[in-house]
Amino acid sequence: MDPTPSHTAWRNSIFGIFFLCGFAFATWVARLPAVRMELDLSTSDVGILLFALAIGSIGGLAFAPGILARLGIRRGIMLGLLILGAALAVLGTVTEMLGSTVGAMTILVLYGFVFSTTDVMMNVDGAAVERSQGKTLLPLMHAFFSFGTIIGAVLGAGAAGIGINVMWNFTIVGVLIMGLGLYFVRNVSGLEPPAARGGEVVVRAATRWQRFTGIFRDGHLMLIGLMVAGLAFAEGTANDWLTIASVDDHGFSEASGALVFGAFVAAMTAGRIFGGPLIDRIGHKRVLVFMGLLGLAGIVLFILAPAPWAVFTGAVLWGLGGSLGFPVGMSVAAAHPTDGPRRVGIVAVFGYSSMLVGPPVLGFLGEHYGVLNAFILVAGILFVTLLITPKATAVPGLTPRPQRVD
Repeated sequence: MDPTPSHTAWRNSIFGIFFLCGFAFATWVARLPAVRMELDLSTSDVGILLFALAIGSIGGLAFAPGILARLGIRRGIMLGLLILGAALAVLGTVTEMLGSTVGAMTILVLYGFVFSTTDVMMNVDGAAVERSQGKTLLPLMHAFFSFGTIIGAVLGAGAAGIGINVMWNFTIVGVLIMGLGLYFVRNVSGLEPPAARGGEVVVRAATRWQRFTGIFRDGHLMLIGLMVAGLAFAEGTANDWLTIASVDDHGFSEASGALVFGAFVAAMTAGRIFGGPLIDRIGHKRVLVFMGLLGLAGIVLFILAPAPWAVFTGAVLWGLGGSLGFPVGMSVAAAHPTDGPRRVGIVAVFGYSSMLVGPPVLGFLGEHYGVLNAFILVAGILFVTLLITPKATAVPGLTPRPQRVD
């Protein structure tokens, strides 16, 4: 069935919000070497800085259900984007003008909290859009996140290349996020209020902690969560450490290192654009296993890269390998006929927790063994994830959409 104009507006609003979150995230990541220089941080200090981001983000995951229940998706996302933009601007000022590591860590706790709550809410609403239209759309939504990261990475590289400092870079992007956020949020769940089409179930389920504990009795949901956690670990590590590894270990300039990250997110974007139709054609299992193997090859190539072309090639394969894990995990979790919203929220907790905790762990390992050697852990976790992927993507008796599911 073709979507009505109202559903199209709802879907496009979610696309825009995914884009803004990716833009905000990549702006921070692309300028991380500059932040490190301004604050005079060691590799382990960068890990501590990222740990502050992880603490805030995990806290946001814990509070996201309550915020969703109290504010609703539209107001929750609107408030999240406004605070996200403001926090990014303040982070640039604290870094550039004050040179305060403690101040930067404090802002990153807030930044991480708001980012993760907003991200959970847009995924919950994205899953609702996907169900309403009967098509695999979450990979494409995550592609818009990747579009945002590409723009953020390219602009970050350009800002670094022409000498724009972190304060102005972060402030300009922060203002854009606040302004565009107010524009995009207009149609979010406005056509699908919490009381309609199962939305009330989303809110009620999200506020019942005791239902969350049911995951430990649901073996299949545990497998989905672990699969998403493994793939998110690989994605999160690249997001935060690919630029620094390119600069420190492969001898790239800051601007060139940002372009390596841009190649990574461009590959992720391509995987997410073409992933949905491919999944509808041959199924979740085959697509995820194939992409995971590409990602594993990419990590190994990046570690061993003998030349700049191999660094870029490794980043591209790594990006393809991590492109579909999170959105496909969401789709498989949402396939339950009555309990999809709760399952989406639980899988989000697995994915974001892994994505956020992984980079600080890599920071501590990188301080003692080097970042490239620390990437060996990422390859090992991805290998184990590939072993559980076939069972995690099997959905016996459930057909979330009219398309084929293995």
